[in-house]
Amino acid sequence: MMISNRRSRRSVTAVALGSVLALAATGCGDDGSGAGGGKGAEGSGTGKIVFWDNNGGVRTDAWKAIIADFEKANPKIDVEYVGIPATDYQSKVDTAIQGGGLPDVGGVGAAMLAGFAAQNALEPLDDRLAKSSLNGKLNKDMVTSVRSAGGGDGKLYSVPTSANNGVLYYRTDLFEKAGLDEPATWDAFYEAAEKLTDAKKNEFGYTIRGGAGSIAQALDAMYGQSGITSFWDASGEKTTVNDPRNVKGLEKYAGLFKKVTPAADLNNDFTKMVAQWDSGTIGMLNHNLGSYQDHVKALGTDKFRGIPQPTLADGKRVQVSNPVDGIGLFKNSENKEAAWKFIEFATSHAQNSTFNEAAGQVPANNDAAKDAWIAKAEPTKLAAAALTDGSTTIVQLPYYLPDWNTISKADNEPNFQKVLNGDMTAEEFLDTVAGQLNEAQAEWRQRNG
Repeated sequence: MMISNRRSRRSVTAVALGSVLALAATGCGDDGSGAGGGKGAEGSGTGKIVFWDNNGGVRTDAWKAIIADFEKANPKIDVEYVGIPATDYQSKVDTAIQGGGLPDVGGVGAAMLAGFAAQNALEPLDDRLAKSSLNGKLNKDMVTSVRSAGGGDGKLYSVPTSANNGVLYYRTDLFEKAGLDEPATWDAFYEAAEKLTDAKKNEFGYTIRGGAGSIAQALDAMYGQSGITSFWDASGEKTTVNDPRNVKGLEKYAGLFKKVTPAADLNNDFTKMVAQWDSGTIGMLNHNLGSYQDHVKALGTDKFRGIPQPTLADGKRVQVSNPVDGIGLFKNSENKEAAWKFIEFATSHAQNSTFNEAAGQVPANNDAAKDAWIAKAEPTKLAAAALTDGSTTIVQLPYYLPDWNTISKADNEPNFQKVLNGDMTAEEFLDTVAGQLNEAQAEWRQRNG
């Protein structure tokens, strides 16, 4: 079977690499026996804990500032920071689960939550949160999101830190020069992409994500154009991913490659894509709220805007969900009390506000979400409004499937590059993805009744 074979390949790789990572990740709260079934210990509430950042490099400065404040407030606890690039994080944790070397605490977003929980790597946090000063202070929708993403048992395996949203960034100076209105609709988006392109002058209308993380962006473009509002059909058994309307949307979107985009986009992850947009003359970029501050540093606030994803001609906006980010406590930690103190501190009002201001994202802490900086960060303000004013329908992606992250990344990112290069049709690509998703959904439904 397709899913079983994929799991077998992943397990073999993880076991083979586990010992290597265990040697590299010293000082972690794991005893080296692997996470599956390990109980760890509460510890003394003092001493050393290890924190793995799931977006290392991009958020390193923000986390180091939080850690410094935490250690000042808790002088008997030392936090070792390990920054891991977002594209490598899941494989690093999967490998450590098999071979040992897990941290005490780490970033655990909704997209990877079910996979880690299914391997028995995470500590349920319901009781800790109920007794915490955080209880009642966190956004209910974000808590619900990470709880439902845990794989089906209803337990809370991650404390939410922030919510993201898809954003269409566009260069206002280039649009004004070309006499173009803002790309508020898909028709306006495609028109602008074409009119802003002059390849001989190295000027392009758009930059497309062809490398790591490409599938989520492609899904956003597909569902945004098709107007389909559910990821599954009425039976809940078959995905709508390969619906003919989505196929048509992907064909048009993928057709932008090398016509109105740089050829280098084929291998772009988000860091390359953002850097390219910030330093060049490219009209539009799809990313999320997380890169807003990067654009401000590069361009100021008068040369670009970040608006919600385009609408259909009738004003209907459909977006796929962005995973809520959070922090989890790994079950094998031998110092859970200290690790929980860090999670509480990091998601408190002041610290959660500071982190999300730097990230340009929506805070999970309700008090932090009321702070003045949000009104000044236009993309965050517009995104929050779009999600609450009735103009946007969110297609909820199946983060609860343990294999979701593998299907939407490792298994199919190379195939999406084939679509961009014309070596695979959009229909063939989406039929492949749909087959894997339907099988994963069937297995999940059988396990969870």
